[in-house]
Amino acid sequence: MTLKLGIPKGSLQDATIELFRRAGWKISVSGRSYYPRIDDPGVECMLIRAQEMARYVEQGVLDAGLTGHDWIIENDSKVVEVADLVYSKTGSGKARWVLAVPKDSPIHGPKDLQGKRIATEAVNLTKRYLARHGVTAQVEFSWGATEVKPPDLADAIVEITETGASLRENNMRIVETILETNTKLIANPKSWEDPVKHKKLDQIAMLLKGAIVAEDKVGLFMNVPKANLKHVVEILPALNKPTVSALTDDAWVDLMVVLGERQARDLIPELRARGAQGIVEFALNKVVE
Repeated sequence: MTLKLGIPKGSLQDATIELFRRAGWKISVSGRSYYPRIDDPGVECMLIRAQEMARYVEQGVLDAGLTGHDWIIENDSKVVEVADLVYSKTGSGKARWVLAVPKDSPIHGPKDLQGKRIATEAVNLTKRYLARHGVTAQVEFSWGATEVKPPDLADAIVEITETGASLRENNMRIVETILETNTKLIANPKSWEDPVKHKKLDQIAMLLKGAIVAEDKVGLFMNVPKANLKHVVEILPALNKPTVSALTDDAWVDLMVVLGERQARDLIPELRARGAQGIVEFALNKVVE
């Protein structure tokens, strides 16, 4: 039985394919095809825009897919959220849907939106936000790059951002964060109840999360004199505890530890000063907790 899996087409596509690579799956996109190849006979992939993914998963066109929490809410989709996957097109942080206005705008809060025009791609999300604040405004759909809307076309925008840089470059000011969002692995409820598909989704979720955990971590191998072991171990911020193995020379041990990449940069000179030798740093694909 094959699991039909949706891969988000567009800004998240490359980051998602790279995440799957680190998790152990090779996905290849050919030309304009919407059906990428994957080196797993138990999975079939389809490229679908993140904005539409939750609807197709809810309808059963796909068994599962990756999309943002925001688009699940926007479409009010009834799906199973299998895993929370905090990664993005530029890094590992969450994105935000924000209310933004031109820098010189008199709008400083949601109440100031009464009777105004708002441009956004997330129409339903914005309408719910206005309803929570008891505000009536005109919400207009806008295809992406909303931050470049001329002021005479919209009084405010609701736009997604990771850093806010694009908004600042376009002389926009963030008034308020409406929603934080990140990628979710979601499943069709009936597919989730299928034992074979459920098991496959559990496998995918576990390894994708392991790849995310490993993203900013490295492993260190080193040889340490037994006499210095205590002094070396006391400065190691291990993920759990360092692994210590015997060597043929009884006066030495082999030590392996997982830690943050920046921590390794600062610790290696100190480890060397405390007697560690043959220090080898290596990248990690997955850390399954």
